[in-house]
Parts: sequence; structure tokens; C-alpha cells
Amino acid sequence: MLRITAILMFLLSLVSCTNANETTFVNDVDSKWDKKKIQDFDFNINDFQNQKNLIFIIRNNNDYPYSNIRLIASIEHNKKVISKDTLNYVLARPNGEWLGTGFGETKEALFQYKLNYRFPQNGKYSLKVTQAMRRNVLPGIEDLGIKIQNVKP
Repeated sequence: MLRITAILMFLLSLVSCTNANETTFVNDVDSKWDKKKIQDFDFNINDFQNQKNLIFIIRNNNDYPYSNIRLIASIEHNKKVISKDTLNYVLARPNGEWLGTGFGETKEALFQYKLNYRFPQNGKYSLKVTQAMRRNVLPGIEDLGIKIQNVKP
């Protein structure tokens, strides 16, 4: 009985650690991201008057052959592009050491995409991301995610 109570308390503490001011979406890229495979993140905005921070989450492993990654990101509302950006993020130091956190082969890095961004109105939005590197199939990227944070007034 004591063991069950301890497990329930542990699970409850994990659930209570989630932050109501941010939403995170993560797609499994499976270490082989094809240029033709668009990573799509669908989400709702219910408080457009409040600014948001959009932050990319990139998890890579030692199979990734470059020190940077180039992305093309677009935000769509009602199937209409409202923002499109070409981005370049550095994943490794000049000596080859990976940036980010994590143990073992996989590292997770956070990159600012849009800070203090105000969506034009409430509704359903889609963030579409493609890789823009030289290889058609990019090895070593395990996951790609987006974190949407409410900016505190």
C-alpha cells in the first residue's frame, strides 16, 4: 500500500510540474529528415491580444554531419501564410562540441524563433517547418518541436 501511495505521489508531482503558460509540441523525425517531409504543428490561439514567444526544440545525435541547421518556417492561418522565415541555428561549437543539454549521444537545444509575437486573431494556426540543408535526407535529427510561451505582461 505504501508503495502504491509513493508511486501516485510521484505521478502527481510530475503532472503538477507542467506550466500553464506554455504549450509544447514535438514531432519524431526518426534521425532521417527528408526535405519533402514537412514538420507540421497545429495549435489554437485563444488570447491573440497576448504576446507569445515561439521557441524551437531541436534534438540531434552524433550522426548529424553539420554544426548548424537551416530551416524554412511558415505560420499559416486559414491556409494562408502570414509569416515565412529562413532560419539558421548553430548546433555545435567550432571544436565540434554539441550545444544544448542531455546525456549521451542526444542533445536538446532551444532556439528563439519569434519573441513577443502577436498573432493577428484567435483561431487555428499551423507552423510548417522544412529542413533547408544540402542533403535531401538529413541524418541525426531525432526530434523537432515548438514551444509556445505566453509573455508575462
